[in-house]
Amino acid sequence: MRAAGEHLALVAALDVDPAATRRLAAYLDLLASWSQRINLTGARTAAARVDLLVRPVVPLAPAVLPGTLLDLGSGNGSPGLVLAALRPDILTTLLEPRMRRWAFLRDAARTMGLGIVVRRQRHDEYDGPPATNVTLRALRLPPGEIIPLLAPGGRLFVLGAEPPPHPALTPVRSGPVGVHVFARPR
Repeated sequence: MRAAGEHLALVAALDVDPAATRRLAAYLDLLASWSQRINLTGARTAAARVDLLVRPVVPLAPAVLPGTLLDLGSGNGSPGLVLAALRPDILTTLLEPRMRRWAFLRDAARTMGLGIVVRRQRHDEYDGPPATNVTLRALRLPPGEIIPLLAPGGRLFVLGAEPPPHPALTPVRSGPVGVHVFARPR
């Protein structure tokens, strides 16, 4: 059994505000516990979880535009749940079609004290309004399937392989290694 709070000092070293530190440590502790029963991440140590799931997302928080965030294929909660912890001012919706991962995300949002929406559905089933920010990690979707989910003037954050070019997406800046940020013109 893992010790409660094993992630707190590691997250505190990332220099995020104390409330976000507590939320992120609670998320990672819960993830470690759930990962004993279901495969949520290949990261097996506290340091590996912080390095894989939180550290690359922290620099993105200031680039998230005010408004809404839609995380596609939320899985283990990174980047969408991590951004919600860092930016509770953003109305966040996580989409995850797989039952056990959806259940984990609901439990994590509750544990973290976040008032976010966790929907058990795929991106192509989403019937809500386009979001100001769309995030995805390790989910290879054609840009044409993402664009209708992203509001004009919004930003797309892709962690993993860079999507193919699309005329409706303009690169904004290069982020940390493996992070790609795009804007959808108005």
